[in-house]
Amino acid sequence: MLKKFFYCLFGVLLFIGNVHAELKVDIVAGGVKPTSIAVQKFELAGNASASDAAVIRTVVEADLKRTGLFRIVNHDAFPEYVKMGKMPNFKSWAAIKTQVLVQAKLFAESGDRYKLEFYVWDVDGKEQIEAQSLVASRKSVRRLAHIMADAIYERLTGEEGYFDTQIVFIAETGPVHNRNKRMAIMDQDGYGMRYLSNKEDFVMSPHFSPNMQSVVFLSYYNEDPMVWTLDLNTGEQRRLGQFDGMTYAPRFSPDGTKIALSLVKKGISHIYEYDMETKKLRQLTFGYSLNTSPSYSPDGKKLAFNSDRSGRQQIHVLDLESGEEKRITYGAGRYATPAWSPDGQFIAFTKIADDTFYVGIMNPQGRNEKILAGGWFMEAPSWAPGSRRIVYYETEKDTDDIGRISHIRSVDITGQNVYDIELPDDINGVEPTWSPRLP
Repeated sequence: MLKKFFYCLFGVLLFIGNVHAELKVDIVAGGVKPTSIAVQKFELAGNASASDAAVIRTVVEADLKRTGLFRIVNHDAFPEYVKMGKMPNFKSWAAIKTQVLVQAKLFAESGDRYKLEFYVWDVDGKEQIEAQSLVASRKSVRRLAHIMADAIYERLTGEEGYFDTQIVFIAETGPVHNRNKRMAIMDQDGYGMRYLSNKEDFVMSPHFSPNMQSVVFLSYYNEDPMVWTLDLNTGEQRRLGQFDGMTYAPRFSPDGTKIALSLVKKGISHIYEYDMETKKLRQLTFGYSLNTSPSYSPDGKKLAFNSDRSGRQQIHVLDLESGEEKRITYGAGRYATPAWSPDGQFIAFTKIADDTFYVGIMNPQGRNEKILAGGWFMEAPSWAPGSRRIVYYETEKDTDDIGRISHIRSVDITGQNVYDIELPDDINGVEPTWSPRLP
């Protein structure tokens, strides 16, 4: 079950000396110089575990480093050890080109809980810019670390953090032409992967509900392709409904009350909206073309989808209130799998042109297209909270020596800092979806 966390701001931020320009990390421009950050060894109180403290420190550093926005200062270069409540020697930290200093203390509390306090210092500005206290179960030290990293990231960038999140995906195993497809879930850094479906159930297209209580997905249970939901707390699976035709490509509405999906009848695929409360199905697209891959806008008023009604697969936007439809892509190639960013400023997409697959972003009007990655086969972009990173999967072309290999990768919206999310050696990852922040 998902564990509840409680955290609060403590202490008044301490400002020292003259007024300085606020430290702010630029996360929009490409190729910016990383901000150097030093994370001290944690102080311990009570019987707090030194190994747990070391894990938290390591995870925080790894989270921040993976963004490409921060450089972690080598521990051996630290000029001093500053205890909580003491003032850093800013001159000595500046001498090793440290811009941000983080202090932390781990307390063991009754009831098998930890309390983590930390301070963040702007070295150049000579001021304390963040002070927080987090409380969690001792078994959840990695979540403590992710929440701490989110707080530091948010203070330094002004954007929503995405470290305390998970990714649901399809884990493929076995030979290329006879692969098992199981739904799996992991932390955003690849840690703690576990399966959510059986080996015998062929599943695809998982997506989280907004409240992180369930996942909607396509299952071929009993060789009948239909949309199901999975309760992440109980493990209970439910078929969405009895429909006259195959259903696929499901996606929750932003408020979690509806699911948009594609339904095939008489060889024609249209998009429908299923109301979770009334159990009623409403048809949204019409005609004789293929319509699929629906994605709601953050306010729930519009739906992006791809359709071949113009003769070539392109992205369209449907106004759910007026019913008005508008094609937004006109570039060379075919466009598919639109995904609206959480802040509503972008639509991510897959593009196929000149025998190459691309993942890119554009604004909701279809303009300012920017390609972020390209390769032999890549698909299924999904947004992190904060709308600054995308996760997708890329499949390598077959060779004579190995089977087809698929990687889950992440890239920021500048097209910089692409990295793989590490999976077990025998697993190929496809169709990833990034969760909202955990409750």
